[in-house]
Amino acid sequence: MYRKDYYYDENAPVPHNLVPAVSAVVLDKEKNKILLQQRVDNGKWSLAGGKVEPGETVEQAVIREVEEESGLQIEVTKLTGVYSDPNHVIAYKDGEVRQQFSICFFCKIIGGVLIKSEESRTVDFIPIGELDSLDIHETQKIRIHDALSDKCKAFIR
Repeated sequence: MYRKDYYYDENAPVPHNLVPAVSAVVLDKEKNKILLQQRVDNGKWSLAGGKVEPGETVEQAVIREVEEESGLQIEVTKLTGVYSDPNHVIAYKDGEVRQQFSICFFCKIIGGVLIKSEESRTVDFIPIGELDSLDIHETQKIRIHDALSDKCKAFIR
C-alpha cells in the first residue's frame, strides 16, 4: 500500500503540505451509474482525479486527470465543492504527508472510450445504489453525496 488516508484519526501523522487536487463526478444518468476507479495505491474505490500541475487551471487538470485515468473526454459543468478538512490526512510511502485539498466538479462525457490506467485496478461505471457495498473512503462518499444533492451553491468543507 502506497497511500494511507486518516480521517478524524488521533494517530494521524502531522501533514507538512497541501497539494491542490481535483476530482470529477461523472454520471451515466440513463443507467444511474457513476464513474469510479479502484486505485492501485490503496485498493479503494475513488472518483477520477489527481493533483493540479504547474501551468494548469483546475478545469484543465480535471479534464486531463479523467482522460488519463479513464480514457474519457469530459466537459466541466459545475463546481460541486472544495474539500480542505484538516482532519483528512494522506500519508504516502515516500514520507509525504498532506492535508486534503481537493476541488470537485460535476462533469459530462463528450468522447473517448473507457480504459484502465496504470493508476487503477479497475475503472467502471458503478450503480449509485451499490456505493455502500464498495471499499470507498468516507471523503469520497461525501463528495459524491454533495454532487448528487443538486444544490445550486458549491459546498465548502
